Amino acid sequence: MADRISLVCLPFAGAGASFYRPWQRLAEPLGFDVLPLQLPGRERLIDEEPYRDASTAASGLLTDLLGTLDGGPRPHRVALFGHSLGAVLAYELTRRLVATPEVRVVRLFASGSPHPAEPRARHATGLDDDAFLERVNEFAGYTDEALQDPEMRELILPTLRADVEMHESYRPADDRALPVPVTSLRGADDTLVSRAEAEAWARTTVGGFRALELPGGHMYLTGSAPQLLRTVAEELNRVPEEQCV
Repeated sequence: MADRISLVCLPFAGAGASFYRPWQRLAEPLGFDVLPLQLPGRERLIDEEPYRDASTAASGLLTDLLGTLDGGPRPHRVALFGHSLGAVLAYELTRRLVATPEVRVVRLFASGSPHPAEPRARHATGLDDDAFLERVNEFAGYTDEALQDPEMRELILPTLRADVEMHESYRPADDRALPVPVTSLRGADDTLVSRAEAEAWARTTVGGFRALELPGGHMYLTGSAPQLLRTVAEELNRVPEEQCV
């Protein structure tokens, strides 16, 4: 339907748009559409050079998104969802979209992420392959089974390294609060992003803020998509000005 909201989904480090495609079927009866964006260096864009800078990535994603949204009634109503690295990309993309007349951003969902201006104390960039993967596993709280296969590991590792470098080197160029409501999400048992760190996203907005927890650890979204998408639907129907931490 023309008035449905598109939930634009940004991947976490090493992931591609296919992670979010099962969400499309789950979201359809909830009244919104799921629109995954693809980053270069993975899946159908495997031969393209991956981004190493979040600002450059967000500008490229903006072009991709506007091309996808082209046509139909305007303004297009979109919400953005990103987990970990994806939260940073969603934040940067939101900044660009609020200055785009043909798009209205109705909410930003920042998942599994501290405030975007808070860098990690420990880095994985620059480590040898084994130490790098061990550190990434520590950060993510899980291991991608594909990395256990030597051929797949060789294929995936350059993009994963680029994603991690992009995340670890990120510093916001603009710290002005967004005029967009923000919902911060985390797994209740997340040992990587604390409740206080997730709640710090309140500083990114003057449009209303909510901090919510769902069952699970840092990668809670891999096992609780139906509950997560019901939460998203509830948030999309909420009065934007309501504040709750």
